[in-house]
Amino acid sequence: MWPRCCCCHFVASSLQLLPVPTSLQLIRLQLRLLALVSTTLAFRAAWRLFTTPRRLPVKQWEAAAVAGARRFELPFGSGALVAYEWTAPSQSAAPPTILLVHGWEHRASFWGALAQSLRKAGYRVVAFDGPAHGASAGRRTTLPEFGTAIQLVADTVGPVWGVVAHSFGAAATAGLPVRFNTEHAQQHQAGQPTLPRLVLLSVPGSTPAVFQRFAGLLRLPPKVTTRMLRHVETQGGRQVESFSLTQAGPKDWAGRVLLLHDRADETIPFSEAQDVARSWPGLDFRPTNGLGHNRIMRDPAVLRQIAAFLE
Repeated sequence: MWPRCCCCHFVASSLQLLPVPTSLQLIRLQLRLLALVSTTLAFRAAWRLFTTPRRLPVKQWEAAAVAGARRFELPFGSGALVAYEWTAPSQSAAPPTILLVHGWEHRASFWGALAQSLRKAGYRVVAFDGPAHGASAGRRTTLPEFGTAIQLVADTVGPVWGVVAHSFGAAATAGLPVRFNTEHAQQHQAGQPTLPRLVLLSVPGSTPAVFQRFAGLLRLPPKVTTRMLRHVETQGGRQVESFSLTQAGPKDWAGRVLLLHDRADETIPFSEAQDVARSWPGLDFRPTNGLGHNRIMRDPAVLRQIAAFLE
């Protein structure tokens, strides 16, 4: 299997500095030959790759990450979503709920460090395995389906005080967007945000750019890439660019928004975070250094910033 990343795939330019895996060469050849025969056949094969996350081996530390959490399931499609709840130390009042949304090829247990940090800070924390991820059902998923899953979990465990979302999960949360605490619809209509706190980590700013990185990785012919973009628009009933966080930011439904993105992110260019920050008035943008795309989720300094921001 070739290298993959959140939002489906390695930045193609980074591969230019590395030997190209034989498996990737074969896939490129297969897609090129399919495209010569039929754009439709090549599109179907490329779309299947684009929407199929790998089930990564479970790491040793993941069992400890969910130890003590209550596991529960929510019916979803023909299967179920697996979710976890970490309860704050006993308090006289119900603690605020924080929902954690993982990225592509991750799962709830990847949030272990932050979940424990927030639990100790007095929050009730909920995380879940997205469709086709972790222990949840499914083999393939899309951004809209992932968003539907977020909506289901939020509606089930709400009201939600804050959401922390990483990469693909952040794109689904804010790019669709998901609507939180919808029982407060009248307040929302009156201009009051329904989600007090939103934290975004390592986000893709441009949806078309995600497709272009994927197309560059697989050397897809332009006609196949165009077919993929057209498919997204047909299925979603809206322009591809409208899913971009630079276009679909929480202008009114989120109160305070924090964006953290590493300058050396090897998956999502730092420039996309800068574009998001410029497009969202009032957003609190805090670049990090030396954490890359994933370590930002468990860095102690980042965890402290998130906890303070959620207050």
